[in-house]
Amino acid sequence: MDKLKMQTANKADENFKKLAELFPNAVTETIDETGEVVRAIDKDVLMQEISCKVVDGREERYQFTWPDKRKSVLLANAPISKTLRPSREESVDFDTTENLYIEGDNLEVLKLLQETYLGKIKMIYIDPPYNTGNDFVYNDDFSMSEEDFMEANNAFDSEGNRLVKNLESNGRFHTDWLNMIYPRLKLAKDLLSDDGVIFISIDDNEQENLKKCCDEAFGAQNFVSEIAWQNLDTVKNDAKYFSDNHEYILVYAKNISGLTIQGVKKTEKQVGYYKNPDNDERGPYLLTPLHAKSGSESGIYTYIFSNGQQWAPPKGTYPRFSKETLLQLEREDRLWLDPNGVKVPQKKTFLSEVSDRMPPTTFWSYSEFGSTRQSNKELAELVGKGWFQNPKPTKTIKTLLDIIKDTNDAIILDFFSGSATTAHAVMQLNAEDGGHRKFIMVQLPEPCDEKSEAYKAGYKNICEIGKERIRRAGKKIKEENPLTAQELDTGFRVLKCDTSNMKDVYYNPADFDASLLETATDNIKEDRTPEDLLFQVMLDLGVLLSSKIEETEIAGKKVFSVADGFLVACFDKNITEETIKEIAKKQPSYFVMRDSSMATDSVATNFEQLFATYSPDTVRKVL
Repeated sequence: MDKLKMQTANKADENFKKLAELFPNAVTETIDETGEVVRAIDKDVLMQEISCKVVDGREERYQFTWPDKRKSVLLANAPISKTLRPSREESVDFDTTENLYIEGDNLEVLKLLQETYLGKIKMIYIDPPYNTGNDFVYNDDFSMSEEDFMEANNAFDSEGNRLVKNLESNGRFHTDWLNMIYPRLKLAKDLLSDDGVIFISIDDNEQENLKKCCDEAFGAQNFVSEIAWQNLDTVKNDAKYFSDNHEYILVYAKNISGLTIQGVKKTEKQVGYYKNPDNDERGPYLLTPLHAKSGSESGIYTYIFSNGQQWAPPKGTYPRFSKETLLQLEREDRLWLDPNGVKVPQKKTFLSEVSDRMPPTTFWSYSEFGSTRQSNKELAELVGKGWFQNPKPTKTIKTLLDIIKDTNDAIILDFFSGSATTAHAVMQLNAEDGGHRKFIMVQLPEPCDEKSEAYKAGYKNICEIGKERIRRAGKKIKEENPLTAQELDTGFRVLKCDTSNMKDVYYNPADFDASLLETATDNIKEDRTPEDLLFQVMLDLGVLLSSKIEETEIAGKKVFSVADGFLVACFDKNITEETIKEIAKKQPSYFVMRDSSMATDSVATNFEQLFATYSPDTVRKVL
């Protein structure tokens, strides 16, 4: 049996393999910093292969860069040995829900999700921290060179996350923000499906830099649009120059050729333009003049209707339709003629024959798509006033969800979850259109200000606020939709990013003295539960973290069956031949157990024979 690697993939190694396949002549060998001979890519050969002009040295070129950019790329690619641990007591409908709420540094969580959710996310929405000079919270290992100075000034929280005032006087004002966002965007791209899309909220401070980051991460050719959202419905009278009342939403596709926008639904006002003054049995219609402002002189003609009325385009205009088309429209009774012959003839476009949607515009007014004041009021009514500053309106996020085609059964990711507006919007839209969208929320448990109303109410960090919002929003949505309440999934599994379940000896046995290895009875940390182990195995094998988990007992041993038997796992000790035999009979795709957990040498000897007899195709793995 093979051992599970129990750590995220090294994306640099994966990229090396891809380059080696494409350009085998660029593969070489060199000596690394430890003096070991290692395989490498010859940059000069690679540049010669991919460029008609070799760019080297300090020759001027078009590029977007900043201090530590190379390190941020390395940070995105570097593997980690971490896991996600389930928290049943904080979850809602843990055994049946398909929604996830993940607590932890989103860079680490995005790495953990790479194996399982690669190419499976239809839509991502994020509202990253704006670079406004407030406390800037994120975890990295290169942001400042003077770590001692940072620690002396209490610049880290208990989890090692940076907590600094990113004032404009800081020489790294833009650099720190770019180092935070860039590796996260690179990882996010890989999670998107081929027809997937990402929406990113931002203000003026980093809008320009964010767009350049996205051009690099997703490709400039996959830029879709930039929406100007009127987030404020009032004027700031204390504004020094202009009263800013908008933010931006950048839109990028994974592959723009696969993206389908179905548009926004017509408003009641827009539908109201369709009238039926003559009681046409085909229903309300919109009138369009038969003339247009542009056309060809050679196409001008005079038309005589069947009632004898003549029409020619007014001076300076041109026919909108050909004479043959106009004749067909009259035969189908699709023309409106003024009985008094005063108003120009017009074509009827029936509401029943047109789409109920329109292409979205790049300007979203607060009256149609919500404002910050409305979202503050919305959240205050749901959880409490002052719990969270300036969340996004559910109306805005719900519209983003709705304009992308084929999201009804999609997975929606928000890795800057905040107050969990995206989760609320997903549940609300499912209730309205019968969809079965699933959400994955990711949020760092940033501590609440001790003076805040949320802290006074007993909520110590942002994750606690987000989870409570989802609970209350889910309950409210079900109460408002009693007929479909049973079908709505308003639950969520809480998972928490933590250190690996495995001891260091599991990853680096060569670093430990052989005598110590002999005395080590287990390579699993003592405080970890079987369910903790199960979720790390699911991550390692690429099994969806929302998969159904069934727990049974076979010959006195606890056995997990995941995704209808796709994965079967048993982490008990002293496993007998009877347990192995019954598991093999289930014919799972994967079976996982602890290393050296078999009751006797006889069981170990017969293990492979039992699977060869009952389930030869099962892949067997050990921890």
